[in-house]
Amino acid sequence: MHPIVFEAQHNNEAIYLQLAGALREAIKAGKLVTGTKLSSARAMASAYQLNRHTVMNALQLLVAEGWLEAKEKSGYFVTHTLPIDSSAQQKKQPKYVPKQLVFAQPMNDPVTAELAQYKYNFAGGLPDIEKFPFIEFKRAMSNVCQRVDAKKLHYGAVGGENELKLQVQVYLQSARNLRTEDLVICNGSQEALFLTARVFISPGDYVACETLGYPPARKAFSACGARIIDIHQDEQGLCVADLETQLQRYSIKLLYLTPLHQYPTTVTLSPTRRLQIYQLCYQYGVVIIEDDYDHEFHYRCQPLQPMASDDPAGIVIYISTFSKIMFAGARVGYICARKQILEQIRAHKQLINHKNDVLTQLSVAHWMQTSQFERHLKRMTKLYKSRSEAMAGELAHYQKMGLPLRFIYPDGGMAMWVDCGVNVLGVKALAGKHGIYLQTQDEFYYANSKRSLQPSATAITHVRLGFAGQDTVHMSQGLQQLMQLIHPFYLS
Repeated sequence: MHPIVFEAQHNNEAIYLQLAGALREAIKAGKLVTGTKLSSARAMASAYQLNRHTVMNALQLLVAEGWLEAKEKSGYFVTHTLPIDSSAQQKKQPKYVPKQLVFAQPMNDPVTAELAQYKYNFAGGLPDIEKFPFIEFKRAMSNVCQRVDAKKLHYGAVGGENELKLQVQVYLQSARNLRTEDLVICNGSQEALFLTARVFISPGDYVACETLGYPPARKAFSACGARIIDIHQDEQGLCVADLETQLQRYSIKLLYLTPLHQYPTTVTLSPTRRLQIYQLCYQYGVVIIEDDYDHEFHYRCQPLQPMASDDPAGIVIYISTFSKIMFAGARVGYICARKQILEQIRAHKQLINHKNDVLTQLSVAHWMQTSQFERHLKRMTKLYKSRSEAMAGELAHYQKMGLPLRFIYPDGGMAMWVDCGVNVLGVKALAGKHGIYLQTQDEFYYANSKRSLQPSATAITHVRLGFAGQDTVHMSQGLQQLMQLIHPFYLS
């Protein structure tokens, strides 16, 4: 018998899959009971006006899935041991509905800004990708591909390829006076932060953070079970007295800091405060996570060397990234720490991914060996300095026009922290409608902190304006439109 009525549909699905699906559904619905003999493939092909091989493919697929069985010289039969029912009496397929799922820690689906859609882009840590020397880097990649040791492409080297690790160590010593015996290469600084959190945090542990800070870091700590303790900030950075008070009140395990170009306020923590913080953390047994995300770009003086460069007790975990030197998609970050910490980080990293992209690591290492790397850093530092001066000039111009703007020109970094003098809640969404991307003060608090210092909505007056990622013409045009949105009465 021809088991079912079937007509092929002209869509993207292969016809043999359509036929197999139709037969499968007929068996599930009880229209074809167990033991039923199907027509021959030749007869079915004639009835359905299909190629015989198409029918054979459908029948063989159902045999493989366990819906049919093929008997030599007899043909195809609906099997007595169906995947959906092993009883002799076939029943109609029950109606399935999605079950309620229970997640360990429910999180929202991440929404990332598609920055390319904005005409004016004031993202705070965005390098100018158009200025990256892709032709130079392509030569480095070509060189690696021509000479790569195939053994390096297998599993192994969880902590990173030695060639890149060596180049990073040399660079850190020369550029940051940071000497390290070993380090771990990560897929960007975010993986480094999450791995550090996984290594140290047990559910319920306390982690201290600057009140205004890098949201993805605090989310990583919280996802690992940490309770966040906000620490006061002032115009000089983290308040040492408040840190000491909270250390006395809570058994804090980690302190997360961005001491150079604090994120988002751009303040650089003074040597005195750094030493005081270090001494307190040593006294109370706290490990410091130092996130040095854009050390290269410092303009008016030499940048302070990292806290990790003077760490006799081995309590500082130093994290940095190539995202600002290259681009975020390169996914190259690194962790420097004492031996026991790196051992644990490598062990946890292997659970997430066996290793980083080998070709990218080797290409970056080759690039760093050349003078092109240093030339690129010098070019971009000079460019970003000129753009920071241009933005400072534009903001000073609006101050002279009477706008209640306040800002401190930072010694370095890739953004400015600007007090607009009025409430800026809702400005981000409004600016987005005009093709302008920026971040406002409310984005840098963490509402779920155990000790939250988030102010009232009326105290949200600051915006973070990145100057590195776009040319001065776009910056000027974008600032003009932004000021009109924030201060319409002054510029009407």
